[in-house]
Amino acid sequence: MPGRARANGEGSIFPYRNGFAAYVWVEKQDGKRGRKWVYGKTREEVHDKWIKLHGQAKAGPVATRSPTVGEYAGYWLREIVKPNLAPGSYVTYEVVVRLYLVPGLGRKRLDKLRVSDVQTWINEVGRTCQCCAQGKDERRKAAQRRCCALGRCCRDLPSATSVIHLRTVLRTLISQAITEGLISRNVASLVKLPPVRKRKRKAWTSDEARRFLESARAEEDPLYAAYVLVLVLGLRKGEMLGLTWADVDLDAGELTIDRQLQRVGAELLHRETKTAASDATLPLPDICTVALGRRRAAQTAARDAAGSAWQLSDLIFTTRYGRPVEPRNFNRFWDRRCDSAGVRRITVRDARRTCASLLADLDVHPRVAMQILRHAQFAITMEIYTVVSSAATRDALKRLGQTLDR
Repeated sequence: MPGRARANGEGSIFPYRNGFAAYVWVEKQDGKRGRKWVYGKTREEVHDKWIKLHGQAKAGPVATRSPTVGEYAGYWLREIVKPNLAPGSYVTYEVVVRLYLVPGLGRKRLDKLRVSDVQTWINEVGRTCQCCAQGKDERRKAAQRRCCALGRCCRDLPSATSVIHLRTVLRTLISQAITEGLISRNVASLVKLPPVRKRKRKAWTSDEARRFLESARAEEDPLYAAYVLVLVLGLRKGEMLGLTWADVDLDAGELTIDRQLQRVGAELLHRETKTAASDATLPLPDICTVALGRRRAAQTAARDAAGSAWQLSDLIFTTRYGRPVEPRNFNRFWDRRCDSAGVRRITVRDARRTCASLLADLDVHPRVAMQILRHAQFAITMEIYTVVSSAATRDALKRLGQTLDR
């Protein structure tokens, strides 16, 4: 029949505006039935979509309306990220969604999101001053405004690493949408970004680490034992601050890592480590055992002096009143100690890289060092152990590990 819009067996394909449309009755995600529509410029294009849609309908519930990126991001944060990931990850993702994704892509329908949309958005973020975009200077008191709010743009551009992180968050969000059958392609994975040259991490020499520790011990720094654990055992800041006396067996010379202290927004959390691979029971070299013994005695004296003001806590590292040490405050204490010792300022994270050299200089057996460093292959440990410091530095480090009454 001339002008027939539907071929035999197609049933629900028909002309629509400048092309064709089709629908399939599907079970929606709320359990009710509804029509799911597909569109295209040619009958063949729509027919292919229609067949694919029939397959999706047979496989399970199908969303009849695609949410916007902003709508889906809210659901993703609330129902996927918050219940299943670490609190710190949720806070990080929430900031990215609120400050970048929603303002830039929030109104785009998820199923209509194109590679070019994401590419344009992420390029624009990379060249936009975030002080201007987020009103950072604008939120300051009038007397404290110093740049963008006064018309003097500070060019607070996001780093290349930050831009890559934005793409990673969006890609993760879209992957979940694909898992739920809302869309079929991850357009964020197809975006092009410039390569990032990794920053070369800093580390101290054994001599610098020795001077740092000698300065802390000579001045009876209450965090001396913390510095020892970071440098000699390579503990992360959160792992070290989260240690309790129940985690330490000084008689057996062992320390167990399975928790961390972490600031997440307004909360200071004492929680499990990020991954199971971070958990370990480590042998304690003599310098660590002695430092922890000193710390126990100092904490007992602080508790007696505080009296009723002492906050009950089993944490090893606390303030003078038994409260946990704030991670940011520890960074400040670390920097001050660097200045007092006359050594280069490096971060606590970078200080962990000094661990292997110190273990070698302390004559810790390579097999024990392999356990502390958590190397998978003994050859890696031995390669590090071939580089040692001068005899004077080695002797000085060993003296730090001697007991107090010798």
